[in-house]
Amino acid sequence: MYTDPIADYLTRIRNAANAGLRVVEIPASNLKKEMTKILFDQGYILSYKFEENKVQDSIKIALKYDKISKQSVIRKIERISKPGLRKYVSASELPRVLNGLGIAIVSTSKGVMTNKKAQQENVGGEVLCYVY
Repeated sequence: MYTDPIADYLTRIRNAANAGLRVVEIPASNLKKEMTKILFDQGYILSYKFEENKVQDSIKIALKYDKISKQSVIRKIERISKPGLRKYVSASELPRVLNGLGIAIVSTSKGVMTNKKAQQENVGGEVLCYVY
């Protein structure tokens, strides 16, 4: 049992990208599924597949790499709001990641979304992670 499932999710993706793996398998939850959809929509991963098992569902993520340099598209994936210190922001205080080139994944009252979408909908929430 781990205390921070989101940090585990991000670490598995980070480690797989650093090791040059094509596919990574992660235990699923509704929050992780939403985060995976955001990463796919923003172009950070190639594809994903939700697999249902009897014990616990899993997510298979195909990582995306640069064709020329063979480096991962995800340069850095960093947890911001931790169980010991939660980070909440209002709509006016939403962060800009890498001057707009990266994304922040925010958990709001209207669901999990990027910082840009949260800005459009004028909602704040908990900043889960930065991806760039």
